[in-house]
Amino acid sequence: MAERQLLDAPGSVADDALDGLCLAHPDLIRRDREHGYVVRAEPGPVKVALVSGGGSGHEPLHAGFVGRGMLDAAVPGAVFASPTAVQIEAATAAADRGRGVVHIVKNYTGDVLNFSIAGELAGEAGITLETVLVDDDLATDGLPGPGRRGTAAVVAVEKICGAAAERGASPAEVAALGRRVVAGARSMALALTGCTRPGGSGPSFELGPDEVEFGVGIHGERGIGRRPFGPAAELVEALTVPVVQALELGRGDRVIAIVNGLGATPPPQLLVAYRNLAGLLTGRGVTVARSLVGPYVTALDMAGFSVTLVRADDETLSLWDAPVRTPALTW
Repeated sequence: MAERQLLDAPGSVADDALDGLCLAHPDLIRRDREHGYVVRAEPGPVKVALVSGGGSGHEPLHAGFVGRGMLDAAVPGAVFASPTAVQIEAATAAADRGRGVVHIVKNYTGDVLNFSIAGELAGEAGITLETVLVDDDLATDGLPGPGRRGTAAVVAVEKICGAAAERGASPAEVAALGRRVVAGARSMALALTGCTRPGGSGPSFELGPDEVEFGVGIHGERGIGRRPFGPAAELVEALTVPVVQALELGRGDRVIAIVNGLGATPPPQLLVAYRNLAGLLTGRGVTVARSLVGPYVTALDMAGFSVTLVRADDETLSLWDAPVRTPALTW
């Protein structure tokens, strides 16, 4: 028997959810039904436009980050599937205000391919375009294939680049800033359960009662190994130490710390994880300058969390603090 899910039809969940999001926030976003993208309801000032996208199933990413101070358009695909180049090209043209466009792309083969094709088409149409590739996931660093996957660091990239665009930065300046943020960001994730696709009969992988899946991605794929389940402090340390080492963080460094829920982890548990993360970093002399805790880059109903650290300086913190108003992030 399939697990019970709040759906009308498994095949339409991505469209139905996007309809619900737009109906819930008509003052912020609107949907183009022909090409399936979401844009700002009011385009706002003439500036560089930011466009991102990827498979559905990661909500609120990316459509939930369309609005003032972040994205100008988001292009969702089917569940865990890239949007098409035609969709991306249409969203790029719709978002462009004559100042150029920056594509923010997570490092997955389908996303990279289709955004690349769309970028070429946009260029042929006379749109100035830059691309920022987000590849923060340490779990796949050094493995055969495309390299590090793009995960929760994309939220920091979209927020910081979005603020820079609002302040009048050029496409090249926005892209250079985004690449700098990516270079100083790394993530690791673990799962307590696999995720179940809409209408599916069970999770993407099974775990024993005393196991966690270490190094998972955001598409329901298995990780790079299994480890014993334990207290939150131990699990947080297992994720955080490799990130700290990869970024070569030391005493006096500042970071933006993101504890990201993967879909089914309750807020109190994420806060317990953040408590342990903050204590671990403080003990190493690393200052948590800003933090974000919650489900921002999910994997359907996967139970688990990721830790993302982003090197911070005065410029990136000023941009992080700049006003933002989107369905999923507002201050």
